[in-house]
Amino acid sequence: MLIHALASEMKLEAVTTEYRGHARDLGRQAADSDDIDLVVALGGDGTVNEVVNGLLHAGPAPGQLPGLAVVPGGSTNVFARALGLPNDAVEATGALLDALRDGSERTVGLGLTSGTPGTEDESVPSRWFTFNAGLGFDAGVVGRVEQHRERGRKSTHALYVRQVVRQLFGEPNRRNGTITLERAGADPVTDLVLSIVSNTSPWTFLGNRPIYAAPKASFDTGLDIFALSRLSTAAVARYGTQLLTSSPDRGPQGKHATSLHDLTEFTLHSKVPLPLQMDGDHLGLRTSVTFTGVRRALRVIV
Repeated sequence: MLIHALASEMKLEAVTTEYRGHARDLGRQAADSDDIDLVVALGGDGTVNEVVNGLLHAGPAPGQLPGLAVVPGGSTNVFARALGLPNDAVEATGALLDALRDGSERTVGLGLTSGTPGTEDESVPSRWFTFNAGLGFDAGVVGRVEQHRERGRKSTHALYVRQVVRQLFGEPNRRNGTITLERAGADPVTDLVLSIVSNTSPWTFLGNRPIYAAPKASFDTGLDIFALSRLSTAAVARYGTQLLTSSPDRGPQGKHATSLHDLTEFTLHSKVPLPLQMDGDHLGLRTSVTFTGVRRALRVIV
C-alpha cells in the first residue's frame, strides 16, 4: 500500500534489502547515478544509516546528490521522529507526499567518525551517523540488545531496559572511567565511563516519551556530547531520573556530568577497547574515535 501511494506521485523502483550493508550499496548506486533524484528509505534507523553512508560515500554535495526521504519502519525511528515525521508509516507516507507536492525540504548536518591518526584505530573507515553515537556504556547496551535480536528476540523498550541493568552491573569501570575527551583549545576531560554524542535532540525515545541527553543539539549546529565520570548506584539513580524527566529546556546536570554544545571536532580515547555504536548499530570495539560535525551535509524531504 505504501509503495502504491508513493508510485502514484513519482516514477518509483522498489528494492527489498537482502543482507546487512545492502541499503548502503543501494545508496551508493543512487549517488553515482545521473537518473535518481530521491531515495526513500523505508525501515528503521539502521536502514537509514546505511542509505546515508551510501549516498555520502564520496562526501557531501547536497545540491548534486539525490535527496533522502524516510518512512519509519523500525522499533524507535529516532531520526524520522527528530525530523518531525509521524511514527506511523502510513501517516509518514502521507506527510512525505505532501512535502513532495509542496517542494518542502531542508539540509541537515550529520556526524562523521574516523580513526584517529597515530592510534591503532587510524585505519578504521570513516562512517556517518544521523542522530547519535556513543563510546562505552550505551554502546555496550546496544551490543547486548543486538545479541538478543540475533537469537530471534524482538527489539522492545523492555528489552533495552533489562540490558541497561545488566550492562550496569557488568561494567568493570563504572566508578573510574577509561575515556578521555580531547578537543583543540581546551583541557582534556578524563575518567569518563559514558559518552553520548548527539547530532540532534531528543537522544532517543521510550515509547512516546522523548529523552533529552543534550537538549541543545540540532541538525543545524555541530555535535553535542553528554558524558559521565561515575556510574555508581547513586549516580545512576540521579542521572537516570534526570534523563527520564528531561525536556527541551533541561537535560541532566551534576558534578559527574560533562555537557558540551556545538563542537566541530573532538576525539574520545580509551585506555581499554570499548564498544562503539552509531545510530543504534553496534560497530565493535575501539580505543580512539575522532568525531566531526559536518553542517549542511544532506538534503532531506520533510
